[in-house]
Amino acid sequence: MTTETRPETPPDTGTTTDHDASQARLAPVPVAERSIVLVGLMGAGKTTVGRRLAQRLGLAFVDTDTEIERAAGETIPEIFERHGEAAFRDGERRVIARLLERGPQVLATGGGAFMDETTRANIAARGISIWLKADLDVLMKRVGRRSNRPLLKTDNPRAVMEHLMTQRYPVYAQADLTVESVEGPHDSVVEDVIARIETFRDKAKEAAG
Repeated sequence: MTTETRPETPPDTGTTTDHDASQARLAPVPVAERSIVLVGLMGAGKTTVGRRLAQRLGLAFVDTDTEIERAAGETIPEIFERHGEAAFRDGERRVIARLLERGPQVLATGGGAFMDETTRANIAARGISIWLKADLDVLMKRVGRRSNRPLLKTDNPRAVMEHLMTQRYPVYAQADLTVESVEGPHDSVVEDVIARIETFRDKAKEAAG
C-alpha cells in the first residue's frame, strides 16, 4: 500500500500529540495487575476471542482499533486515506499506552501495533501478551468477511498477507505466550488461552518467591 504524506496535524486521539510523550514508557506493575493483550495479524480472531475471554475472566474488553476511531472521530480506513499510516501508528501508540494505564482488562490490538518498540515495551510492563497465531488459509478466509482492511486493498491481498506474515511473525514471537488460532469454535482457543495465562501467572509467583 502506498502511504500518504503525513499531515502537519495528525488526527486527535484524545491525548497529547507531543512526540516525546508518544514515546513514553510505562512503569511495570505486578503480573496480577496486568491486562491481557492479544496480538497477531488481522483475522487471527483477537476481537472474537477477546470478548469471550473477557467474559470468562470478568474483565472489561476493549478493541484498540475502536478506541482509536472514537478518539480520532474517523474510521481507520479514513485515517489511512486522509493522514497516512505513520499518523495512524502514532495515534495507535498513544491510545494503547493510555488504555494500559487503566488497569486489568482484555485488549485486542491491531495487527501492526506490536511491531512498535515502545508499544511492545509498554505491553511488557503492563500486560501479558498473547500471540494468536493462525496459518495463511485461515487468515484469508476470515479477512474476506470484512472490507475495512486498509492494508489489503490491493489486487493481490494474499500476497500482502504473506508478506506481513514474513515481516511480523518473528516480532509476534516475542509475546509472552503463543496460542494457535485454528478454524473452528473460538471457545477452544479461549480455553487454551486461559490455561496458558494461569500457568504464566503461577510461574511468575514462583519466581517472585
